Parts: sequence; structure tokens; C-alpha cells
Amino acid sequence: MTDERKQRFAAIRRFWAMTVKEFIQMTRDRLTMGMMITLPIMQLLLFGFAINTTPHHLPTAVMLSESTDASRAILASMENTDFFDITGIVTSDEDMDRGLESGEVLFVVEIPPDFERDLRRGLSPSLLVAADATDPVAASSALGALSGVVSTALSGLHGVTIAAPGEPAFNIIQHRRYNPAGKSTLNIVPGLLGTILTMTLLIFTALAVTREIERGTMENLLAMPIRPIEIMMGKIMPYVFVGAFQAALIISSGLFIFDVPILGDPWSLALLTLLFVVTNLSIGYTFSTVARNQLQAVQMSMMFFLPSILLSGFMFPFDGMPRWAQYLGEALPLTHYLRIVRAIMLKGADITVLGFDSAMLAAIALVAITIAVSRFNKTLD
Repeated sequence: MTDERKQRFAAIRRFWAMTVKEFIQMTRDRLTMGMMITLPIMQLLLFGFAINTTPHHLPTAVMLSESTDASRAILASMENTDFFDITGIVTSDEDMDRGLESGEVLFVVEIPPDFERDLRRGLSPSLLVAADATDPVAASSALGALSGVVSTALSGLHGVTIAAPGEPAFNIIQHRRYNPAGKSTLNIVPGLLGTILTMTLLIFTALAVTREIERGTMENLLAMPIRPIEIMMGKIMPYVFVGAFQAALIISSGLFIFDVPILGDPWSLALLTLLFVVTNLSIGYTFSTVARNQLQAVQMSMMFFLPSILLSGFMFPFDGMPRWAQYLGEALPLTHYLRIVRAIMLKGADITVLGFDSAMLAAIALVAITIAVSRFNKTLD
């Protein structure tokens, strides 16, 4: 064997030995290996099954002023289509406003008095639709389908003269509430407030404990006469002020640059934003008690952030996702905060109609704090 061939053979052996060593080192880090496998699977499942840009089964309420064949046919047709889910009957304008403000329904369809009588006379009666247009994508697709749904329902009525040739049988009067112009910035800027706070605060606090371990200062911390809950509170408190500053900066930018209004109570918005900040800091601190180094802490934060932006309703309509994805979304704090911030800023909603989302934020924070404190051992082991 010539010297040149020996050198090539030796280079290949060194390369192979280096590859084997790197592979063994990689497999020893089980958490990173798990993330390398689960992250692409999670992305595939979420984008493949959960994301739907044409939402269906949107919660809808109906206000009936008459009980006729026409109204029953319209209700039956709406229930048979997969665009609308009839969730209830409202009897007053106050109930309609409350349902839309709280987010319980996205549409309220009102069938006015004498609708069938005017329809049979060819007077083109009007069907009234109030829509929550804070998410223009979700509202547009359903409103576009409503005319066809009603036409199909009325065409099957016996003895009904739909209309004279060239004239519409009925009119649909749409009231796009909270965002009548369909401006995407009114939907995106409040959403960005939640996503930016989630991303930054998770990473900040996820590094809190792992940084102490890597710098070798954990022993000094553990030797101090201080309880785990006090350590946690002390570590996250500075980031509460950071989160408050970030929130104020983003809200001010939205107000003065993008003309995003604050129609509700600013103090309610500040209080619930503070609760959301504490919730994210608690989750980030929990990650820091699980991760062994700062790299793992950042990876865990990104693993949590990915479903947060995909399943919360920030990028895609929440009601367009399948039921299992909505259940997952309900467990994420960003989902509830997006409802809160959009309701207060765009709808002028009162804090009393946001009780469920506020309670969910508090419950998630309590669970995260309990897990973090229980995992924090006052020993290096």
C-alpha cells in the first residue's frame, strides 16, 4: 500500500471515529433526542390536521321573531351545513351583544317578523346578521356561504314564490362588528402582544436556574436560608417589570402607529396582562427546573411556543380547527389571553364577561407554580 493510500485510509478512519463519537454523544442527551424526533412530528400533525384557513362549525346564535316554515327551513339548512353550529336562541339585543362580546358566538342571525309573508309576496325581506369581525378571515368565509345556505333552504318551500326574475328573493344585511372595515392590523397587533410576551418571557425565565448551574453559582444559592417559593418569586419578579414594559410598548405602538383602539377598560387590560405575564414566567421557570442546561431550556421553550402560535387562534381561526386541537388550545395561556386582549381592545368588553378566560389563566399559572416549586430541590441532585 502506497503512502498516499495509507494517508487516505487513516483520514477515513479518523472521520468515521469522529462520526461515531458525535453520534454517541448525541444519543446521551435524551431530552434533545426526544425534541429532534417529536418536533417534526408535531409540525406535521399540526399543519396537516389542525390548521384550516376556511373555518367551519362556527358558533352561531339565532334570534327568531316568528316561527314559520321559512324560519324552520333556514335553521335546518344552517344546522345541516358545516359552516355554522347553532348553539342557542337569543331573545333580546342585550343577549346578542353579550354573546358576541364574550366570544361565545361569532354570528347572530335574526329572522325578523313577517319574513315569510314578505317572502311569499315577493317583497325581498331582509335577514339580519351580526358578525364578530375581529378575525376577518373567519367572518368572511362564513358570511359568503350564508346566502347560498338560505337560498337552498327557501327553494324547497312549497308554494313560495322566491322572486320575480332578476330580483333577489331576500336581502342579507350584515353588521360586521368591532372591525367593520376588515383591517387585518386590528386582529394582528393585539395578537402580537400575546405572542411576543410568550416568546420572550418563556426564554428569559427558562434560563433562570440552568444559568446558575452552568456558572457554578447554584451551590451558593442553595446554601442560603431561603425557601424554593421565595427563590422562584425573586427570580421572576424582575421579568414581571420587563413584561409590563414590553406590553406597554406594544400597546402604545398599536395605539399611535397602527390606530388599534382600546375601547374597554385599560385597567382591566393591565390587570389581565399582568396575570398573563406571571403565567408565562411560571411556565418558563418550570422548564428551567427540568432542563439540565441552557440549550435544553431554550429548546423546551420553543417546543411550547410552536403549538402556542398555531393552536391559539393567532395565525389561524381557532373555531376552524378540529375539536381535539381546540382542546389542546384551551390548555395554552396564549389562547385565553388573545380572547381577552381582543375583547377588551376591540369590543370594549367588560371584565365580567371574560371570567372563564381569566380563570383559566389563573389556573394554568397555579399549576405551573406548583410543579416548579415541587421540582426545585434544595440539593444539587
